[in-house]
Amino acid sequence: MILSVSTIFAQNLSMANKNILKALGPGILFASTCIGVSHLVQSTRAGAVYGFDLIWIILLANLFKYPFFEYASRYANATGTSIIDGYNRLGKWVLLLYGLITIGTMFFVTSAVGVVTSGFMDNLLGISVYFKNKGFEHPEIITPILLFGVCFGILVSGKYKVLDILIKVVGSILLISTLIAFTKSLIAGGIQPYEGFVPPDLSDLTTPEGIGHLGFIIALMGWMPTALDLSAWNSLWTVARMKQTGYRPKLKETLFDFNFGYIISALLAICFVTLGANLLYGSPEELSGSSAGFAAQVVEMFTSAMGDWSKWIIGIAAFCIMFGTAIAVMDGYARSSERILEILFLEGKKQNLDNRKREYVISILILSVVSFVLMYFLYFDPSLESKSGFKSIVDLATSTSFVVAPVIAILNFILVQKKYIGEGFTPPLWKKVISYFGILFLTGFSIFYFVN
Repeated sequence: MILSVSTIFAQNLSMANKNILKALGPGILFASTCIGVSHLVQSTRAGAVYGFDLIWIILLANLFKYPFFEYASRYANATGTSIIDGYNRLGKWVLLLYGLITIGTMFFVTSAVGVVTSGFMDNLLGISVYFKNKGFEHPEIITPILLFGVCFGILVSGKYKVLDILIKVVGSILLISTLIAFTKSLIAGGIQPYEGFVPPDLSDLTTPEGIGHLGFIIALMGWMPTALDLSAWNSLWTVARMKQTGYRPKLKETLFDFNFGYIISALLAICFVTLGANLLYGSPEELSGSSAGFAAQVVEMFTSAMGDWSKWIIGIAAFCIMFGTAIAVMDGYARSSERILEILFLEGKKQNLDNRKREYVISILILSVVSFVLMYFLYFDPSLESKSGFKSIVDLATSTSFVVAPVIAILNFILVQKKYIGEGFTPPLWKKVISYFGILFLTGFSIFYFVN
């Protein structure tokens, strides 16, 4: 009797594990998207420039954005459709509004990710140095051209699955390396500030100097853990995962997948702030204005904590994470643009696989070309007399994402009410409470930013 009960329990446990594995995927994709610019760049900058002063901002941004990201996965599980379809249920004008937000941010976001990824790619492979030695007049633009070309080829050829496996392996290496470096930096403590070091004054954000700090705070929250308008991608990836596996997961399985990725992302943000604070804050060395230079500083930050033996491992892992982020961003925007256009203009019309593939390819092509042109004129154009560095592109993209966040937050909150997803799928009271505070938090900071 005991043996048969234990056998049944083991079988049920095995079945539950298999079902969870079928649901896993979208959350990991979400985490890989987050760990890119918001962690490697923005979190590191926060620690390097402000020490631990902004860690509360990172914690609040992760807390108050959490429900609205989760709601996209919740909606997809409850309805079997993406939350973009949900926006259409609220009215065509809502979907058009989301479409305008997508168009208004997608090229800036892709450009920012492209600049950062190009920096880590160039730092690892030395592409611009190679072409400079070959006599090219503007070798710095070769790396982003190669980057967008490779991303386009991988997505169009459908070879992302192979790369996705590789990125998960290398991402695990970066995760372990980050935790080791984080632990070692805690044990060693912070560096001794150079003589005459004056920490930034955050006591008044309405002064000219304070407004500069406010600009970075908004930029930091904009992609912490990532842009809120990208929450639709969670639902698109969740629906795609259902189709891929042929399995409709239970709500708790979908939320386990999402929460797993979200918690990892939040913890790593704290790790990168700590690394920046303990290894760079108070140092006489300024953060580089070039993406490749900044990438080199990030790699050096790790090696100073772990040892020179880790330099190539960290360089490869950091680039692969950014490369995965670049591909995920291009794929996410292509999928969302494709779905928006289908609902607005092709609803009710039969779409075959070839037509869908063509729309996807065209979306990626337009995104790649326009983002590269924008990146060129904002950062690489040699005729620019003054450049504030790649960080200005990142701050522009992240700030833009933050100011549209309250709109997305309200829409996602509306769509998880009983009217739209049914009684058994509505969020618990504590998430609703966080949602109300989150909407106030995002709206309040956006208004404060505009007023100043």
